[in-house]
Amino acid sequence: RDDDPLQPVTQDETVSVGGTVTLTCRVAASDNSSLQWSNTAQQTLYFGEKRALRDNRIQLYRSTGTELSITIGNVQLSDEGEYTCSIFTMPVRTARATVTVLGVPGKPQISGYEDTVQEGGKVTLTCTSSGSKPPAKLRWYRNQEELTGRPDVVETNPDEATYTVISELTLTVGRSDDNTLIGCAVDHPSLSSGEKWTEQPIRVLFTPDVTIQPQNDLPREGEKFIIQCIGNGNPKPTSYVWQRKDGELPLLAKVDGSFLLFEMLNKSDNGVYLCQADNGIGKMQGEYTLLVQDPTAMSTSSGVDHAVIGGVVAVIVFILLCLLIVLGRYLIRHKGTYLTHEAKGCDDAPDADTAIINAEGGHSGAEDKKEYFI
Repeated sequence: RDDDPLQPVTQDETVSVGGTVTLTCRVAASDNSSLQWSNTAQQTLYFGEKRALRDNRIQLYRSTGTELSITIGNVQLSDEGEYTCSIFTMPVRTARATVTVLGVPGKPQISGYEDTVQEGGKVTLTCTSSGSKPPAKLRWYRNQEELTGRPDVVETNPDEATYTVISELTLTVGRSDDNTLIGCAVDHPSLSSGEKWTEQPIRVLFTPDVTIQPQNDLPREGEKFIIQCIGNGNPKPTSYVWQRKDGELPLLAKVDGSFLLFEMLNKSDNGVYLCQADNGIGKMQGEYTLLVQDPTAMSTSSGVDHAVIGGVVAVIVFILLCLLIVLGRYLIRHKGTYLTHEAKGCDDAPDADTAIINAEGGHSGAEDKKEYFI
């Protein structure tokens, strides 16, 4: 009872196979009576500090007047059940603790994939994991994307209280699935997320995608020129066939596998060229339009470069002109002006003689000549 200080208190425990579990029994007060732990078969394990059962997996953890704790190591499925803690008072008081043992599932195994699959075909994979208790859940992934498989099939293992879980996944594969990793993960309380995981790479056979790449972007008359047929497929193309649309290949054009070589371009080489790539799974075709330019033609990139350089030069010239204009106006505004007052009073004289007299008087007067810079 909760109000009984001598009533033992325990708690249930969960442990995985191979792990260690601690069983603790406590009382609120002590009357010097001993605590005791018994197993599922009611065999005494410890009576106070004294070992009663010779099982080295069971060890004393702590023993006081109010507590008795023991540990069980390397736990097995057979250790699951109800354990009893007793205190020998009058009457004897007991408490029970249930130990649940989890069966740890094995690493999942993927089967069913035997060979490459052709594009558009189906592949069925089976994932199996044994030894779980309770039954594990299996999850399918394509790279990191979770997929939906068929519901898990659970089978009981006859020799022990564990389960084997089986899951199937059927995929219709495309070329984007080539080299994709299909994963199967086990979800179980005894495991951390992603702890047990298996992957199966998938190879898909598909017809090639064909593109034609020129050696450069400016085929000029009189120069050597090469175009290459690139086929991306699985397997890689082993056969290339070059053709000229609406006509025969030029006499000076040479076929070298995936390459078409023009030793000396001529305007007559203009046209649409076709390349068919075959990888044994299928044939696909690409095309390239050849337009031979004049020998003096510049590439688009060169034209762009010259335009950029010309624009930069124009901006620099404009800035210099602006600076010269501003500097000129500044110098004009701040030009020195020289003024004298040597003939002060001459402007108001009625005649020339008077002006001369006034000028001489002003020159010899007490006021000296002054010069100003404004």
